[in-house]
Amino acid sequence: MNHPTRRSPSWRIALWGGALLLLVLPWAAMQVTAEVRWDLADFLVFGAMLAVACGAFEAAVRLTADRRRRWWAGAAILVAFLLVWAELAVGIFN
Repeated sequence: MNHPTRRSPSWRIALWGGALLLLVLPWAAMQVTAEVRWDLADFLVFGAMLAVACGAFEAAVRLTADRRRRWWAGAAILVAFLLVWAELAVGIFN
């Protein structure tokens, strides 16, 4: 039984489960089309990026109780993640 003052870990399950789903999607796409071709290095880099982003968000949640700051931290982490992903994919800054 959960203690009434203890928070439910449902947001953590959603966060890390969503990251796992994002990591599995390219593998699933590779099974049905030749358009997606990732090698082990691609999966390792993407997995590391997801782990860093999820870890950063989890740290932000633990460090602040203010929901607005959590949303801003989440938005900043998402923007940084997407910028790094776009740079690695197509080199938008070159």
